[in-house]
Amino acid sequence: MTKLKIGIIGAGIQGVCNALFLQKKGFHVTLFDRDEPGNAASYGNAGHFSPYASVPLNRPDVVTDVPAMLMSSRGPLALKWNYVYKMLPWFFRFLRNCNNNNMMHTAKYMHQILDLALPAFDELFDEVDISGLIENNGILYVWNEQNLKSRDLEIKIRNDLGVKQQIVNKKEIHDLEPNLKPFYHGGVFYDYARHARNPKKILIKLYENFISKGGKFLKLNIKDLNFDENKPVLRSESQRFTFDKIIIACGAFSKKLTDQLHEKIPLDTERGYHIHFKDYDHLISRPIVYSNRGFGITPMEQGLRVVGTVEFGGLENPLSKNRIKNLILNAKEMLDGLPEHQDEWLGFRPTLPDFLPVIGPSKNYENVYYCFGHHHLGWTLGAISGKIISKMISEENTNLNLEPYSSLRFA
Repeated sequence: MTKLKIGIIGAGIQGVCNALFLQKKGFHVTLFDRDEPGNAASYGNAGHFSPYASVPLNRPDVVTDVPAMLMSSRGPLALKWNYVYKMLPWFFRFLRNCNNNNMMHTAKYMHQILDLALPAFDELFDEVDISGLIENNGILYVWNEQNLKSRDLEIKIRNDLGVKQQIVNKKEIHDLEPNLKPFYHGGVFYDYARHARNPKKILIKLYENFISKGGKFLKLNIKDLNFDENKPVLRSESQRFTFDKIIIACGAFSKKLTDQLHEKIPLDTERGYHIHFKDYDHLISRPIVYSNRGFGITPMEQGLRVVGTVEFGGLENPLSKNRIKNLILNAKEMLDGLPEHQDEWLGFRPTLPDFLPVIGPSKNYENVYYCFGHHHLGWTLGAISGKIISKMISEENTNLNLEPYSSLRFA
């Protein structure tokens, strides 16, 4: 039996993990990206492996906080005003999802795949040398005395789902992270969570394993998607490629292709930022997330990476210096003695208004699959998403309810 030829658009963590799991099934896989593998969100993220992070942003309490967040220069949310008109349809859909039923639906089905996220990664990590690149020191969330009802809600949702969490008091936070300034009121510790010392290096290790096993990578910008009889045809500026099946896994840029398939998926981007304080990663032992401010700090090879905030402004707007300033001020509120920052970076989190990803076949074309929209959890969910897609294409049972991730929910 001839093994199928599969093309994957996007060589970030989703694309590479899809490629590896398909390769395990014996398929011939070609990866496409307009850039080198792992230079986008897979490079600049917080580096968290967050199997606990099932509580979504589509919550009733978030809606009432949005105006205050937007008005605060130190808040977790910002909006590029030249993008407001384009953002409105997405935002109205988001508001419709901010009720208890939809919140719990999202939480339940995020938990379903997050619960399998680390074992799926371990299958891929068993084949590569990642020594020194992953630390198993847990992840710590802290908060001040504001919005305590929101924190209680998050804890309750995780308890209801059976997520393992350890509530920590001021003394316990100090014992875990003695260099943290005592601004905090309380927190929660996930001792089984992990973090990457260098996300891009990990992705390159996985990518090189894919290539060593016969995979192909072409640095091309795929602009058009057509069909020759039933087979998908990908076109760059100068070349065309025919496959048996294709996977669209190019994050926030996926909408440009799904629109060509006459499928109006309401994908937009949460613009996220990072900076580094070089040689200051020793100040903390693990990632720390400051819940009220919507950002975190992670000890990495490049230094102390400060990452976060959500800015709605599309793919074209330039980097916002105010968001960078926000990260610097927030970090200095948490830690003393930080030097001048380095490496200002902007990346794009692909986000859908119900805060579930799209994983599965296209509504209109049976040989096209989607794997995007993982918002803040693209890094964590890379391996399990790739494993699910590989089982779909192999027509194997996953024993999961995959309907909630289908693009049909937007039809």
